Amino acid sequence: MGRRGWAMGGQGGGTVRRRFTVLYATGFLASGCVLLALTYLMSGTLQTTLAPEQAPGPGAEPGSASPEQQVRELSRQLAEVHAQQNHRLLAGSLLALAVMTGVSLLLGRVLADRVLRPLRLITAATRRISAENLHQRLAVAGPADEVKELADTVDGLLERLEASFLAQRRFVGNASHELRTPLATMRASLDVAVAKPQPAAQTLALAGRLRTELDRVDHLLDGFLVLARAEHGALADREPVALDALTRAALSARAADLAAKALTVEDGIRERVWTRGSATLLSRMVENVIDNAIVHNENGGWIRIATERTDEGALLVVETGGPVLDQGRVDRLTLPFERLGADRTGPEGSSGLGLSIVSAIVGAHAGRLVLVARPEGGLRVEAALPTAAAGDRCAGRTR
Repeated sequence: MGRRGWAMGGQGGGTVRRRFTVLYATGFLASGCVLLALTYLMSGTLQTTLAPEQAPGPGAEPGSASPEQQVRELSRQLAEVHAQQNHRLLAGSLLALAVMTGVSLLLGRVLADRVLRPLRLITAATRRISAENLHQRLAVAGPADEVKELADTVDGLLERLEASFLAQRRFVGNASHELRTPLATMRASLDVAVAKPQPAAQTLALAGRLRTELDRVDHLLDGFLVLARAEHGALADREPVALDALTRAALSARAADLAAKALTVEDGIRERVWTRGSATLLSRMVENVIDNAIVHNENGGWIRIATERTDEGALLVVETGGPVLDQGRVDRLTLPFERLGADRTGPEGSSGLGLSIVSAIVGAHAGRLVLVARPEGGLRVEAALPTAAAGDRCAGRTR
């Protein structure tokens, strides 16, 4: 049920309700018009009789009206009375038509609301169901009609989605344990080989390369786990989080990387920009955005970082310079393993999941992520998150 096609009830009324209202009102109004037209036409066949005027008696004065004149006068009077009746009937019919129009609209709206009420209930219940409560069902009771068939179809879809989500989460959990065990075993084997007295130079070189690859696999696995939790896991650890504090902490931890590439940081971080969510995931989001700005930057380049409060909420903005990028390809950077060509493949430690994780975390917090290719060159990343309530901010300060 698309939002445009089934926007029913609520603010301003929905499209379907308006259509049903107009449909029912038109039917009622057309019936009223036909009824009034028939009444008006049938009234033309009625004859109005008046008592005939008395003919002059024997003692009438000379010059009294003849019988032909009396008939003409009586016909004229009958015509006037009939015209007055038609005029009053027409006025009454127009008034009745106006009243019938209002009544038709009212009855049409009532009937439309009654017909669409089950669909509104289904829509509201479906909107309340998310990845965290897929076990809920609509469970619409009633006769076996089209509405119940629709509700049962949605329940079947939710059941299949729940089974799919559970299988995916179970796979992620099992894979995390199964993959970490051989990684740990390989690390231990390398440590044993290197710890032997006077190891060969080839052994030391091989151990170094294997450790690098193991670090890459471990980093990739960690990225998969964070991505799975952000996309499908429940955020049970929601709390007030200072976005500016997370940003400054991430910059401090990467001071050596910034110095290694001689990057200039333009600091626009404002104090006490609060949001609410998982501190662990939000910290990872900020770190990934800054890592992306460092890794895919030119030596001697610049990074502009800002946090601020806006009408949308808490906003994190990270901009970098560089070559002019294609916006179509930039839009795909939130997909796993999407990169902007060989020039943005990154170092060996890059997993290709950085902005995918950022997008998933922002989505899990009901935020908005925007990637913009700057006309002057480089990339602009905007992450807008809901603002924490005043009470939450106070609680966050006391921690």
